[in-house]
Amino acid sequence: MVGGRFAGLVVFVVFALFGCVCDAQWGRQSSKAKTQAPATTPQTFRRPTLPKVYVTVRPTVKEPRSTPVPPKTVVEYPPLVKPDTVKAQCGESSVLVEVDLDLLGIGHLIQPSDITLGGCAPVGQDNSAQALLFETELQGCGSTLTMTEDSLAYTFALHYQPKALGATPIIRTNGAVVGIKCLYMRLHNVSSSALKPTWIPYRSTLSGEDLLVFTLRLMTDDWMQERVSNVFFLGDIMNIEASVVQANHVLLRVFVDTCVATLDPNMDAVPRYAFIENQGCLMDSKLTSSRSKFLPRVQDDKLHFQLDAFRFAQESRSSIYIVCHLKATAVSPDTEGKACSFSPVSERWTDAHGNDQACGCCDTSCTRRKGRSLTDSAAQWQGDAALGPIIVQQVSANDMMTQSQSAPLKAETHRAMGMSPEAVVMAGVVAAVGLVCVVVLGTVLFWRQSKPTLSCK
Repeated sequence: MVGGRFAGLVVFVVFALFGCVCDAQWGRQSSKAKTQAPATTPQTFRRPTLPKVYVTVRPTVKEPRSTPVPPKTVVEYPPLVKPDTVKAQCGESSVLVEVDLDLLGIGHLIQPSDITLGGCAPVGQDNSAQALLFETELQGCGSTLTMTEDSLAYTFALHYQPKALGATPIIRTNGAVVGIKCLYMRLHNVSSSALKPTWIPYRSTLSGEDLLVFTLRLMTDDWMQERVSNVFFLGDIMNIEASVVQANHVLLRVFVDTCVATLDPNMDAVPRYAFIENQGCLMDSKLTSSRSKFLPRVQDDKLHFQLDAFRFAQESRSSIYIVCHLKATAVSPDTEGKACSFSPVSERWTDAHGNDQACGCCDTSCTRRKGRSLTDSAAQWQGDAALGPIIVQQVSANDMMTQSQSAPLKAETHRAMGMSPEAVVMAGVVAAVGLVCVVVLGTVLFWRQSKPTLSCK
């Protein structure tokens, strides 16, 4: 069958080339007939000569039109809050704010009920100085805590929202928001007084507890920085860092006592999944044979653990919240605390600090040792930290079907694009025959053009 196709193709190419030769001969004879036609002499018409006249062109100057200039619009902005009408004094654990009744500095006294400090009303009024007084703890009145490498900042917002004057529906002052920030250096004393040798260390008092901050963060795979995205897929590992800001305390070691995952930012919400219990036992690897585990400690004030991404069954919501109860103890040889992980391979509990004996109670019930006081060298501080929302997405059935079919489809595509050996040979033969025909056609045309023409007179 291949030979028959090849013979038919060669015959077709030969007939096509023969037609091209005939067309070329016919075109040559037609051109000769046109050349032998008598030539006509074209008539020449000349334009009459006109006298040259030189005209001097002078430019015409027009007066510019006057464009009306629009009048300048003067925008009057409302008066801003004078910088000396709000004063703040930041203490070790509280802040005192003094606000003048003439807050805007325009002679209109504000009403005490129209101004709040993060939702908190004034605690007093100084009639002699015509000022309102606010006083609150650093964590109160809607304050916001931000941390850097070397400082802690508590930010407050002073809101002034004027109401209608008396029984009238009018106001004569503008609303205003004044930001107040208290900045404290980390690892330094925040008191303005000099340190005295007779002071009791912060580790044995409760005054430093106000500046103790527990945090939870999602970290990158190398644990060098915080993870930007909070989106995971089923099968991913979540790297979580629990830490404590030491502030004025001695060196502290942080532990994770309990952790609960919920669908809402409420640790008592239902459904809930307690994946760390018994004062530091990571139960997720025991219950589900997952890869969840505590990692060996690198810093005393930080503890790293990994959690297999999961979703709640029969729930369409993909966001989860994690709330953990953390504990910080002073670093000492007899520090009480553990970070236990269960290995499904070896089927035993191991401690991240090497003290595997402390994990012996993870399968039963762990209790704290009693009889410790705040003045003990291993005093403890506790607090809660939240993380979320964390988005955990699942791969749909269509995506899985597409992935499973991608390899066969690619193989079929490659086979469709491939060529059999017979087709390659036929294409080469056709190309060779075509090239020979082109050479023959060119030779014939060149011979006919260069052949001398004989004429009989």
